[in-house]
Amino acid sequence: MGTEEDELSVFRDRWKEELNNNAKTANENKRYFGDQNKDGSSVHQSTSFWENPSSVSQPTPIEQPEYVSIAEGLLDGRSGPLLDRLEHERTRTRKRAPESEAPKTDAPPKKVNACQKLLEQFLQDLNEVNDIPFFDVELPYELALKIFNFLGRTDLGRCAQVSKSWKVLAEDELLWYRLCLEEGFHKGANISDSPCWKSTVRDCRNTENAVKSNWKNRVGSIRHLQYELGKVLCDVSSCAGLVIAGYTSGDVRLWDTLHWDKFYLKPTHSIRNETPAPYANHVRVNKSIAAAAYENGCVDVWSTATGLEPIHQYQHLQRVHALDLSPDGPALASASGPDVRVDAPDEQGYWRSQCPVRLPKPVDGVLVVPGKRDIPLVTAWAGESVYLLDSRQEEEQEPRVLHSVYGHPVTCVDTSLSRAAMGIKSCGWGMNDGGNKIQVYGLESGQCELTMGNSAGDFTCVNLRDSGPHLLLCGNRDRRVRVFDLRTGSSVLSLYAHHMGVTAVQADDWRIVSGGGEGLVIVWEMRIGAKLWEMHNRHPVQHIRFSSSTLVTANIPDEKSPRGACITDDDLTAHRRYRGLICHYDFSMDSSSQDHVLPICRSNYTESSGYNYNIGLSMPYDTLSGP
Repeated sequence: MGTEEDELSVFRDRWKEELNNNAKTANENKRYFGDQNKDGSSVHQSTSFWENPSSVSQPTPIEQPEYVSIAEGLLDGRSGPLLDRLEHERTRTRKRAPESEAPKTDAPPKKVNACQKLLEQFLQDLNEVNDIPFFDVELPYELALKIFNFLGRTDLGRCAQVSKSWKVLAEDELLWYRLCLEEGFHKGANISDSPCWKSTVRDCRNTENAVKSNWKNRVGSIRHLQYELGKVLCDVSSCAGLVIAGYTSGDVRLWDTLHWDKFYLKPTHSIRNETPAPYANHVRVNKSIAAAAYENGCVDVWSTATGLEPIHQYQHLQRVHALDLSPDGPALASASGPDVRVDAPDEQGYWRSQCPVRLPKPVDGVLVVPGKRDIPLVTAWAGESVYLLDSRQEEEQEPRVLHSVYGHPVTCVDTSLSRAAMGIKSCGWGMNDGGNKIQVYGLESGQCELTMGNSAGDFTCVNLRDSGPHLLLCGNRDRRVRVFDLRTGSSVLSLYAHHMGVTAVQADDWRIVSGGGEGLVIVWEMRIGAKLWEMHNRHPVQHIRFSSSTLVTANIPDEKSPRGACITDDDLTAHRRYRGLICHYDFSMDSSSQDHVLPICRSNYTESSGYNYNIGLSMPYDTLSGP
């Protein structure tokens, strides 16, 4: 160890001696060839050189070569001479030469255009900010932006605290525009739609946190969507702020909850003056069209933009048992008895019937597979069989069977872009195999991918398209809501609440909303499996649909024609307890604002007196004046 230190010290001494000799030689040449001033500065410099040799061994950084200063810094033990030297060189090269040092010539000055000056200044500014310092090197702005493109929101905030140049780079509009789209805010927006995307992301996240807190604490407004002249509620559907309802009077009502507009959709039987009017048994709505099916087999289609008169109408020979509308396009599927019909507009906008199919048994339900397709894909189930109907197949061709087990009827079905989940009821010998189950099929392969569940009760509802990634939600008659993991096929959560069975469910990444036959709507926290709050109304909950800030529920009566104790009693459908109820919850309302609170409930501790009402408030500081 001692030998290595001796060798290092000998090397340093030899290097210093060599540097001193080089510096002396340079100064001698300068003294010999230098220009002598009137005051004899060169002679004075040479004399001072011989009188004080130490001053020559340490020349100023301006006179000595660059490699000499770097080497001396290393020999003296300084840790980072390169950084100081690079910063000094960078500052020196970027300084503009003063006008006084410009060479004087007899030629007249050239006229420089103002636009050219601005252009040169702009190019110079670009050159100054184009290089971003990354430790000991400088990268082009585009390359540094490409590196920052891999950082998240938190990392960009930390990088902005490093230096001014990093702050400019970390707050680039392209980075925050990408983060805004990745987090699901302002989908489809252009980069020019916002002057500051960082502020936009911050405001959207604050709003999201406030809405999430309102969901958990049940803070918001509630509205009841009613239509008294419609009598008893038959069916409800909602999508993208639109709510449609069908009634026993044959009327169809549409609400726009974003602007709170009401539309009366005129059915075909009202144009024909048919009496009595058939029930509107099934209704569906998406962003562009609305549809309704009646007891007499008639199906009407309206445009949500124009409303009123139907844009398409067709007739089944029997009562319509099932109706569904594609959430992503104008494709309508309906079933009457064993017949299934799919209607969609062609390239010219004219509605055409596609894929008329007759199944062996009466159809229990139909679903249009979500996703934008040139040709609609429909799933229909009848008895113990599930069929996949493609509009490209010929009429003589047999429909494709996705699932069929004799003696095991299908109780519920839901589809996603690539999968179909169905509840299978086990009967007879099948109960020895573990009870009722959920089976998941791939739509492309047509093979069973997963078999989940082991319940004695029937599965009444299943939600696959709206659940979180790799999750499946289902409800059962055994009063439980279950969440399954599609990667392992195991149950990850089981919630017990509805004593008359679960009738409707929906979930996202953190919340679950379930409805039961007793009329109870419950909001759950999925991560901890706890109940947040509940609401109760008469009649079973048949429809649940929520978004980030709204919730729509519908309590639909089972009895469409209630009667009293005597046949001569008045029509009981006029009473609200028999009509059913549609509730719209809005959790985006600011809890700090009290515009939605009645003035009598806004009592404040800072006020010395209360309100002039003929009632006694509960707070002692509220004093009522005399009449």
